[in-house]
Parts: sequence; C-alpha cells; structure tokens
Amino acid sequence: MTSADTARPDTAASAELPDVLAGPILRRLAPDRVRIWLVGSKPLTGKLLLHPEGHGPRRLALNERRVRRLPLGRHAVLHLIDVALETPLPTGVAIDYDLRLAGDGGKEAGIADWAPHLLHEGARRPRFVLAGSHQRLLHGSCRRPHHDGPDALVRADGWLAERRDDAEAWPAWLLMTGDQIYADDVAGPTLVAIHELIRRLGLFDEPLEGATVADSQGLYAAESTYYRREELLPDVESNANLRERVFAGARKPVFTSAHARNHLMTFAEVMAMYLLVWSPVPWRLVTVYKPELGADDAAAFDDEAAILERFVAGLPAAARLLAHVPSLMIFDDHDVTDDWNLTADWEACAYGHPFSRRILGNALLGYLLCQGWGNDPERLADPLDEAAALLDAAQESDGWLPAEAHDACLHRLQRFEGWEFQVPGTPRLVVLDTRTRRWRSERSPRRPSGLMDWEALSDFQQQLLDAPSAIIVSPAPMFGVKLIEGIQKLFTLAGKPLLVDAENWMAHRGAASVMLNIFRHSRTPGHYVILSGDVHYSFAYDIRIRHRRGGPRLWQITSSGLKNAFPDTLLDAFDRANRWLYAPRSPLNWFTQRRPMHIRPRDPDRAKAGERLWNGAGIGLVELDDQGRPSDILQLDARGFDVRFPPPPPKKG
Repeated sequence: MTSADTARPDTAASAELPDVLAGPILRRLAPDRVRIWLVGSKPLTGKLLLHPEGHGPRRLALNERRVRRLPLGRHAVLHLIDVALETPLPTGVAIDYDLRLAGDGGKEAGIADWAPHLLHEGARRPRFVLAGSHQRLLHGSCRRPHHDGPDALVRADGWLAERRDDAEAWPAWLLMTGDQIYADDVAGPTLVAIHELIRRLGLFDEPLEGATVADSQGLYAAESTYYRREELLPDVESNANLRERVFAGARKPVFTSAHARNHLMTFAEVMAMYLLVWSPVPWRLVTVYKPELGADDAAAFDDEAAILERFVAGLPAAARLLAHVPSLMIFDDHDVTDDWNLTADWEACAYGHPFSRRILGNALLGYLLCQGWGNDPERLADPLDEAAALLDAAQESDGWLPAEAHDACLHRLQRFEGWEFQVPGTPRLVVLDTRTRRWRSERSPRRPSGLMDWEALSDFQQQLLDAPSAIIVSPAPMFGVKLIEGIQKLFTLAGKPLLVDAENWMAHRGAASVMLNIFRHSRTPGHYVILSGDVHYSFAYDIRIRHRRGGPRLWQITSSGLKNAFPDTLLDAFDRANRWLYAPRSPLNWFTQRRPMHIRPRDPDRAKAGERLWNGAGIGLVELDDQGRPSDILQLDARGFDVRFPPPPPKKG
C-alpha cells in the first residue's frame, strides 16, 4: 500500500474509474420500502431487482422518483436510493437483490460484475432478510482504522456467512452506535490516501476563513498538513483556547483522542474518509506515498501504514456485511470531533471561530449524507434539500462550494433538532441523539453538560409511553463503570473535564435525575434493553429499581469497540478496584446518582475469575425473548471466538 518513495506519485486522474466507488449499503428497510446508499463515479441508471424466496422477481427502474443524485465532485456522485413498494415484501425469508446498472450500448451489469467482493462464496447476488421483530440485533461502535487489532465487521461477515441459508438466524439490524469514522483521529497514511482520492475524484474545494491557508487546495499543499494541523490556526492569543480544545488531543490521557493533529477539516476530506472506511475500491485508485516528515512522525507513519494494510485487506468483508444487513447509525463525538459539545465553554469557543465552526459543520454535513439520511429520510428532508442545493451550486461553480451558502447551510445544520429517531416494531426501537441537545450546566460553563436537555428527555419519554418493552440506543452507557465515572467527576471538580472526556449520564445531576425518573414512570415500559458503545470495552448489567415489587427491569449492554480497545493494564486495574469499591452491597453505592437502582453485573464467561469488563475488539449480538428480555448476550470477538454474558446467579436465601 505504501511507496518507499517520498515523492508524490503522478496518478493519472484521467484513467478510467469504476462506476461504483462504495456501496451498496443497506439502510432502513421495511416491507414497503427499500433504501440503499451508494457512491458512483458518475450518475448511474439501471434497475433494482428484488427476488424474495418463494416469490417471483420484481424489477424496478431507478428513475428520478426513486434515486436522488447529489454531486460530490467531478467524478463522484452520491446516490440515495429510496424505493416505495406497492406490494409489501415478505418477512422472515431471504430476499436476493441486484443493482443492474446501465452501461455503454444499453448493456447491463449486476453486482456480480462490478463488485464481486460483495457476494458470499457460491452466491450469485447479495441478499437481506426483513425480520418480523427486533429480537436479534448486532450492535457496535468505535471503528478506528489504525487501531492495532482486527475489525469486528469482518468477524460479523464471517458469522453471517455461516448462517447464509438460515433466514431465522439473521439479525434484524446492524446498529452502529457511534464513531463510525474518526474525523479527529486520522492516521498519516490515511490522510495521504484521502488527499490522493480527493485529487483523483475531483471532490469539491472550498475557501477557508480563519486559517493560515486561504482554501482547501492550500491546506492540502501546506507543509503542516500532516501531523501539524494545529499550526494552521493563526498564532494569536485569541486562538489559544481553540487550539487547546480541538488540537491538543496528543497531550490527553487514554480516555480521549490522541491524534488530533491530523484532524479532518474540509468537506472533501470527510467524504473521502467515508469512502475509504466503507469500501475497498477507493484504495485501488490511490498510491499512498510517504511525505517528508520529522523522525518521530515518520516512524509513526510507518507503524500506521502496516496496520492500515491489514485494515484494507478486511474491507471486502466489511463492505459485504453492510450490503447484507440493514444498518441504523447514530453519531457520537469522534464522528465530528473529540469532546463535541462537552461543556458550554467548549461550545462557545469552538463555534465562535470561523475555522473550527467550518471543521465541525463539514463533519456534520458528511454525517447527514452518509449516515443520517438512511435512518429516517422523511425526518431529514429539509436538511437534505439544503445540502443538495449547496452541492448543486458547487457543481455549477467550477467545483467550489460557495462560501456564503456553505456557511449558511452548516449554521442551520448545527441548529437542527431531529437527529434522533425510532423504529416501530416489537420491541419499540428508540435511538437517542446525545450530542446536539445538551443540558448545559447552570453551575459553571466549564462543567459537563447533560447528554440530553429537559425537552429532549421529555420527547424521549413520550416515545416510550405505553410500550410493553423498548430497546434504547444510547451511544454512551446510561449505567457505566462507577469508578471511572468517579474519576471523571474528580477531574470535573478540579476544573479539567476535557482531560478525561467527563461525559456520562451521571455527570449532570438534572439530566441523570430525569432519566432515572423516566424509568420509574408507571406508563413507560416494563422491560428496557439499553444498547451502548463509546467506552472501548464491553459489559452487561441487570438492573432493578430498589424497594419496588413488579417494577421495570433494565439491561445495560455495552459493546465497544468494533476496532478499538482500552489499554489492558489500566482496564484491569479499574475493573479490580471497581469490584472492591462498588460491589452490589457496598455502602459507596448510596453516594451515587443511581442509588435507587440495584445493579448486578454479568461476568463474561471467558474472563478471569471476577472480571466484569471484556477488553477486545468485537461486535455485540443480543437475542430477546417475546417479552423483550435478553435471552442471550454475546460479544463476537474479532479474534474469532465468542464471549457470553450469562445472567448473574440467583441471590442466596
């Protein structure tokens, strides 16, 4: 993947490009609706073929009514495919599908022709299954390409391939619960690949205000563009706080980002990143050369390049999983930036500077186009219309995003309320936005904000009323490891919440109190399953309300990361200390916000005696019974084995 030559290779931009650069990725599916995300090198036309098992095939033209095409550059077009069906598809059976794309002379080519890596062995087409309920779910977060470990999406693809012909075993959804990309933590070789892909595809340029470079072309050519991006801010006193918040990640402890010096900045960089983490095809279009770097950065570059070669080798399997299992996605901080909206003081600083405001907005725009749309297209119709108008204007302006329209679009996007969504079914599935509707601290703008404000929590409660059971996706665990939350509180009291990512549900008294009261409301569900990620280790808790017979039962199930992990020695120490200090009968529990709740951890069956936190890249698999209670909690470890979290033993006496 990496050339030993430090000179920039002359990749011929005019060389023939494949029609499809990334995708198809299945998004929110229903019996009467099929939604598919795809990026082509040009506007594509053709047909969608659906062939349910035991039923006749259907051929649907991909006309203007069913496909929205958004230009991303001279040779990149986003295709948002949304097909309404007059006759619903059956549930519980395999449905083969194909995208027959029109070529020269009217000749059609299917997925087997232009993306054979998306087919399981012996298959002619990819397939999906529409589940009749939400009783089996894959879930995971935190997929960091240059983490030195395996990719859990590859493991999940292998798991699915073993069950290809057993439709009943397929999960209803792949829930991606945050940090699908790391916009703030980018390896040097990845950033080189991003810039080469931008050049090869002619992705849109943009002017930049508040930086030492005038525009995106100046950014890509700057000596400081690799490992030194903090130098792009003018060296004036007013930028000191901004530099500390956005770019000082390398000086932070293990809780936070350590590579902010390669932070993505432009819209083109964000879009190229999505293509490179979701598809093997773009990597074939670029040569990753080694730029001129200092000794330390050159060594880091070589280490990252070796890890990324293994990541790229697994991308065909990861793309295959995304083409077979419908996915729902919600952002967490790294999709935009570390510590995103952590405190009111952070917000005032980051949104008060034109350059950082553009950096954050571009990442959110990328999220809208690559993740948000597929969750609930109708809910995001207005932001998408604005984004489409901006991209059309860029196409008409010789490939430059117009500055005023760009800023206006990002401003409205950053003020948008509606990223959360729900999916009807059994159980009801509610996905929370815990990043943009924050409950700011009344005590100090430097203290952590609540993950959701009063209005957002009230909306959340309304979604739960009278449902017998519910699945809640909260990117950050609602019930986390008390010792780690205690350490975060100590840093907060010392005025340093940014040092340890002090954002958890218990960090803000008001938000925590309202959240706990929702669970105790008489009309909210009797069974809650909370699926989370974020923390880079996995665990499961059984939770009841103290001193209340027949009250609701809760399960906190955390799976993290897909390709990330916590430092082993440090996590072992935290796990051991947490077991001693916060055992279920420990009096210290009465000094925590969740003292009304009785929490019993589940011990992973492959862990050493007493260990409750599982450390290792993997993806969660949860199976629920007819009443919405977990019947099996698994972690499909990316190293090739399964970890089960069995129920805690019954109480003695």
